[in-house]
Amino acid sequence: MTQATAAVPSISPMLEELRQEGATTRRVLDRVPADKLNWKPCDKSLTAGQIAFHIASLPGAFARILVPDTFEPPKDAFTFKQPATKDEILSAFDEGLKAAEQFLTNLSDEQSRGLWTTVSEGRTIMQMPRVKAVRVLMLNHSIHHRGQLSIYLREMGVAVPAIYGPSGDENPFAPK
Repeated sequence: MTQATAAVPSISPMLEELRQEGATTRRVLDRVPADKLNWKPCDKSLTAGQIAFHIASLPGAFARILVPDTFEPPKDAFTFKQPATKDEILSAFDEGLKAAEQFLTNLSDEQSRGLWTTVSEGRTIMQMPRVKAVRVLMLNHSIHHRGQLSIYLREMGVAVPAIYGPSGDENPFAPK
């Protein structure tokens, strides 16, 4: 096979997507006001700091838990940390994104096609090819919560950055 016709590893497009979405997510996290980490829209919601830290932690967390073929969440897996500072959020994101890039870079096609399973107390909760887990958990899950955080920003009166196109505050297509 010549270099021009060599197969592209199946995970390569997701690595590029992770980088693109990571840059967008970093812009959204940058907008979280350091003095409003305890703000939340209602009593049932997470604080701005908790949701931002959750988003920031996802790439690195999934880079760790997607390595073994089976994952059993610890009992406290679904608690949400309240960060003390905005720098804590941004550092967690930058470190986690690097870990996720490293994980995807080292993931072979064979590993990406292998089954990944989440279990709880001996029960299978979910099972899917690892490449699908990357898509659903590492990418889609983060994008979902980033959308939530964008609404938090709007409710706090903070300018929402353009994500896939113009926001009400930012239009990358407008003439300069």
